[in-house]
Amino acid sequence: MNIFLILKILTSSALADIGTAVSYDLLYTPTRCYQNDPGQFPSGNLFISVSEGLWDNGAACGRRCRLKCISGQNKPCVGSTIDVRVLDYCEACPATMKLSNDAFAQIASPGGGINVEYMQI
Repeated sequence: MNIFLILKILTSSALADIGTAVSYDLLYTPTRCYQNDPGQFPSGNLFISVSEGLWDNGAACGRRCRLKCISGQNKPCVGSTIDVRVLDYCEACPATMKLSNDAFAQIASPGGGINVEYMQI
């Protein structure tokens, strides 16, 4: 294996954070970042709402993150990694972030919270 590939794998894992995620259970709009603007939703509806720890007084709006499910009850992870965009603030959030239903379905089976590895990209 190429030494540069090994370093890239080790470096990218070292830069990632661990958190929890759930899927949205309410309507997606209005969002705290872009209110009712229909153009705010990225292709594939891959977006998230973040909790206080990631919100950064609204500076998180529009940031992109790479997410991967790493564990959960009943082995929900499907092994995919996705790129999402921050569109909302998750007030009194039960997790680090809420994923759109489309985003959640790409990394895990539905049915509860999951543990995720994430990093800003």
